[in-house]
Amino acid sequence: MRLLLLPLVLLCLLTACSKPAPAPEPVRAVRTVTVQAGSANLLHEYPAEVRARAESRPAFRVGGKLVRRLVNVGDAVRAGQALAEIDPGDLRLGQDAARAQLAAAQAQLAFAEAEFKRYATLREQGFISGVELERRDAGLQSSRSQAAQAIAQARLQTNQAGYAMLTAEVAGIVTAVDAEPGTVLSAGAPVLRLAHDGPRDAVFSVPEDRASAMRAALGKPGAVQLKPWGGIATTPATVREVAAAADPVTRTFLVRADIGRTDLRLGQTATVLVATPPVPGVIKLPLTAVFAQGGQTSVWLVDRTAMTVRPQPITVAGADGNLVVVAGGLQPGQAVVTAGVHTLTPGQAVRWYVEPGAAAAPASSAAPAAPAASR
Repeated sequence: MRLLLLPLVLLCLLTACSKPAPAPEPVRAVRTVTVQAGSANLLHEYPAEVRARAESRPAFRVGGKLVRRLVNVGDAVRAGQALAEIDPGDLRLGQDAARAQLAAAQAQLAFAEAEFKRYATLREQGFISGVELERRDAGLQSSRSQAAQAIAQARLQTNQAGYAMLTAEVAGIVTAVDAEPGTVLSAGAPVLRLAHDGPRDAVFSVPEDRASAMRAALGKPGAVQLKPWGGIATTPATVREVAAAADPVTRTFLVRADIGRTDLRLGQTATVLVATPPVPGVIKLPLTAVFAQGGQTSVWLVDRTAMTVRPQPITVAGADGNLVVVAGGLQPGQAVVTAGVHTLTPGQAVRWYVEPGAAAAPASSAAPAAPAASR
């Protein structure tokens, strides 16, 4: 009897030590959409900045030490308003010197004119020769030229003394400051940056493959739309300038679009919307159908025969609202999973999703035919 019980005990021990069989992977219900070709209006969005059509960097025409700056960043200035001042001491000394030279030249001219009149009288009476009178006439002409030069120099020094005060030539807004009081400036060194009041531009950058499209839109009113940050309404704009060369760092092309006179603030952020003509024969999928795998954009395809899924790399051309425009990788009639794509694995068994209350679909049924219908 003991010999019969021993094999039974050993069998029980072996059964208790063995690992349980893994549970079968559940068949997951998936929502799908049938791939169909249609048309799409691609909408490209670019971040933009509102800038003035014209900007200048006011600078002193003469060198000197900056003693006062009368405006700050963000200040609105009017034409003729004082912006900054340099030390006028040296300029006034130069003006005084020029005035003294002018007085000396005028005195010399008066003496030369009186002397010429005396020698002309002596020549009429025959006391001097004609050569001597010509010599006096040459001296008179030289004195007149020196007087004219002194007048011009005096005017120049007067103008330079006036250049000690920098004024705004046009109305605008100060957008930056380049010099502070105490700085010794050379002639032409910028003191600040002034955005001119008037028409404004939306400035943005586009990649190299979009530069030709921007050039084709040059001068066409409403070719692009501007949407302020946080706003809903859009403003039509006209592309007026496209950079001839790409930026050496970003490899993008700078574009300026005219938005005319607007209430948008300088430096305000906005979005430029560029719509492309309808493209026929494209495939559109919901954003939820797309995922990244191995550095590629992919979707899950359903094998209707085996009812399993496999990843399929695709090429994305852009977006059309909440849909992804697929440029390659799919064929019409294929079934693409549109929900729960991050929970699937290659070769996983699936079944068609059935809405609660709807009749169950047979296992051999095909994916829905309409692109908007999903399971």
